[in-house]
Amino acid sequence: MKTALLFGSSGLIGSHILFKLIKNNSYHKIKLFVRSDPKMNDKKLEIIKTDFNNLKNYKEYIKGDDCFFCIGTTKKKAPNNDEYRRVEYEIPLEIAQIAKSNSVNSFVYVSSISANPKSSSTYLKNKGEVEEELKKLNFPILGILRPSFLMGKRKEKRIFEKIGILFFRMISPLFLGPLKKMKPIHSEKVAEVMINISQRSYNKTIFESNEIAELTLN
Repeated sequence: MKTALLFGSSGLIGSHILFKLIKNNSYHKIKLFVRSDPKMNDKKLEIIKTDFNNLKNYKEYIKGDDCFFCIGTTKKKAPNNDEYRRVEYEIPLEIAQIAKSNSVNSFVYVSSISANPKSSSTYLKNKGEVEEELKKLNFPILGILRPSFLMGKRKEKRIFEKIGILFFRMISPLFLGPLKKMKPIHSEKVAEVMINISQRSYNKTIFESNEIAELTLN
């Protein structure tokens, strides 16, 4: 029986991961690293209220088998550049480094379509830089997922994202060949694939959005 580590359990993808881990008989414990207590309870859950500015204090807790990282932010939530960089770049790497030092077997990370360390977009540049640093840690299993527009019910309203999803869904039949990765994808599917990746080796690290959608689950 395994222990899962979950960062970002209240988000669109993370909430699906949490629900699926609770139902998954391979896991006897799920450690939730949260800023505030979640509105749920289950015998599998270990709630760890976390100060993400002092992660070194949680080294003894970041122990287990599979680590799922789904934390992210927006410029609206973190308008300060340093704070934004902290959430999008420093926190995932610090957690991954601690997990690696504690011999966590798999690290599965939600990146983004078009992530690139040389991108002119701050968001895509941060994601791309995290990807490159994660590869250097040499986890036995590393999964980097690059979903396109995420479909699902968010807790907060993102009007422009909703408009974008509707537009891309309308024109998605036109996305063929290399453009297939632009198609919107359900957040629940991303969650399913993240758990599946942690269970086995696919002989690859990066999963584009269309590959996530087409992946056959065990």
